[in-house]
Amino acid sequence: MTGWFANIVWGDIGQATLDTLVMLGASLALTILLGVPLGVLLFLTDRGQLAQSGWINRTLGVVVNILRSIPFVILLIVMIPLTLLIVGTSLGVAGAIPPLVVGAAPFYARLVEQALRDVPRATIEATQAMGASRWQIVTRALLPEALPGLVSGATVTAVALVSFTAMAGVVGAGGLGDLAIRYGYQRFQIDVMLVTVALMVLLVQIIQLGGDWLARRVDHR
Repeated sequence: MTGWFANIVWGDIGQATLDTLVMLGASLALTILLGVPLGVLLFLTDRGQLAQSGWINRTLGVVVNILRSIPFVILLIVMIPLTLLIVGTSLGVAGAIPPLVVGAAPFYARLVEQALRDVPRATIEATQAMGASRWQIVTRALLPEALPGLVSGATVTAVALVSFTAMAGVVGAGGLGDLAIRYGYQRFQIDVMLVTVALMVLLVQIIQLGGDWLARRVDHR
């Protein structure tokens, strides 16, 4: 068994796993904080909704679609000056978080918008009939009713972020992806590649199972 894993330094594997979890946790939290308001705004300003505004909806839609269409590896490179301005470095865990958020937030915003579209129109109309304000409709009717969809969307986004953190290894972001590239690929250490891939697969499975369980728990329909 030692021969199969001769190149493995478990301390490095542990640190890389921790770095990946930090990147994932921080970027997912920021993605949700930005993606939920953006998705709500996309929904509310659409035709026939509570705050219909064609130019706001189209402008937001164009920005979201542009950011979603840029391959993440290219986004990493393009954002280096902005990342330096925000966190002072484009390397390591800190340097990976801004592009991770910029890459994932528009994606999650569209999932939020779709989850809100799935809320029955009668729910909104009933809340309006009771004299609720626009803010109350959003916070007490739309978001609670859409919560299972929001959780499922966050799960899908988290899985995508695991892939993004691996790609961030191309520019020295750290984590399992960086370890796989530097040792598994560049130094042809197949055992390192296999272990890092196995850990990322395990992480995705845990995220998906946890997200599915939470979505079922919050679904009271």
